[in-house]
Amino acid sequence: MQPAYKTPTRPAQVDPQVRAALAWAHGARFFTTASKLEQLPAHDLPEIAFVGRSNAGKSTAINTLAQQRQLAFASKTPGRTQHINLFLLGPKEVPDALWADLPGYGYAAVERAAKLRWQKVMADYLAARRNLAGVVQMVDARHGLTALDRQLLDFVAPRVASGEVKLLVVLTKADKLGRKQAAEILRKTQEDLGELATESSDVGVVLFSALSRHGLDDLATCLRDWCPPLPEGAPIPMLPVAGGTHELLAHDDDDSTVGGDDAPAVDRDDV
Repeated sequence: MQPAYKTPTRPAQVDPQVRAALAWAHGARFFTTASKLEQLPAHDLPEIAFVGRSNAGKSTAINTLAQQRQLAFASKTPGRTQHINLFLLGPKEVPDALWADLPGYGYAAVERAAKLRWQKVMADYLAARRNLAGVVQMVDARHGLTALDRQLLDFVAPRVASGEVKLLVVLTKADKLGRKQAAEILRKTQEDLGELATESSDVGVVLFSALSRHGLDDLATCLRDWCPPLPEGAPIPMLPVAGGTHELLAHDDDDSTVGGDDAPAVDRDDV
């Protein structure tokens, strides 16, 4: 089977918008980590969350996007690392956005108690994180949206439909598909996401390969459009401070679960 994508020869002249977006992504740097929602710092910057099933290639995609080898950590033992990791972007003195790398979900070997706790953390974050601007959901292109992927989307669907939160589904590992397969999974995913499409929503799908870098320019440009630079002379927003003021979410310590036993089990990404 002929692969869908070959490693491209990058053109001598890169679109200035793409170049700026890639440079912005390359500046991503680790900020802090949190095992509970109340440990996340409060701030007024737009926050983009990266979510996906274990083995969907989330960490590899983030590292490819940032053009850094180990920005996002992929645990060799799925289930061991269960934290939300935040990364700052933009100028060091006045950052203009954060990325939030959420634990991967769907790893069967994780204990039930951990699954229930993390499905609630994930649900509360997506439903209530005040400055969540967009969600990037990594989905293995060979499988498309699974039941767990759809359940996770349910947590943030109302905010996506209202236009409050943008959504981009990234079909990873696209280099493993033939051209017809890639076109079909793209069409099918767009169709599946149709129920989230409203006059206010911003929902997109992109084929992506960390190996060939196919879709990298589109991904970087999309995220930069979600978090444009601060206008010159604009007031400086409240910036996050590690160990400083935290944003509390109601009922975070509640032992109740969200979505019942079939809700997504959360775990670190394992690529």
